[in-house]
Amino acid sequence: MEFIASNIIGLYTIQLKKNEDERGLFARTYCKNEFAQIGFDKEFVQFNHSLTRNKGTLRGIHFQKAPFKEYKLIRCIKGRVFDVAVDLRKNSSTFLKHIGVELNEENMLSILIPEGFGHAFQALSNDATLIYHHTNFYEPKAEGGIKYDDPVLNINWPLPVIEVSEKDKAHTWLPENFKGI
Repeated sequence: MEFIASNIIGLYTIQLKKNEDERGLFARTYCKNEFAQIGFDKEFVQFNHSLTRNKGTLRGIHFQKAPFKEYKLIRCIKGRVFDVAVDLRKNSSTFLKHIGVELNEENMLSILIPEGFGHAFQALSNDATLIYHHTNFYEPKAEGGIKYDDPVLNINWPLPVIEVSEKDKAHTWLPENFKGI
């Protein structure tokens, strides 16, 4: 694995090393020892799988509040997505900055999103499928969200947004005095 640091501290894109031959390929998607080299010492406690049927559909921006903040390790195993992580950490030098990365089945990139970040993605293909690893259990009472078209964040989604859940539509823009999570 190659850990590619972003310009936001703690946020990494991970390039898997593929071993290919006539049978196909093999790649390690997680190794505790390799992750320890970037200071990651958490334990993944929940794995999730999502399927987004329609290209242009947007999911997010979601986050978990303390004490249920979580790291997420995300990889697209089928199709393509534009994956976004937003720094919502109090006192961060990159507060409210975001990174957008295309994850797809060909590039086999993963993204490691630290605690205190919002997360969203837009499907760039039909039947986009993601695998998520979480370091904390989902707690509905700790869930928060920001509306995907928040003008402060100014995320440039690659496609017109065609579908958003009612729950995500109900999220609001950041309040003027937002200090982070």
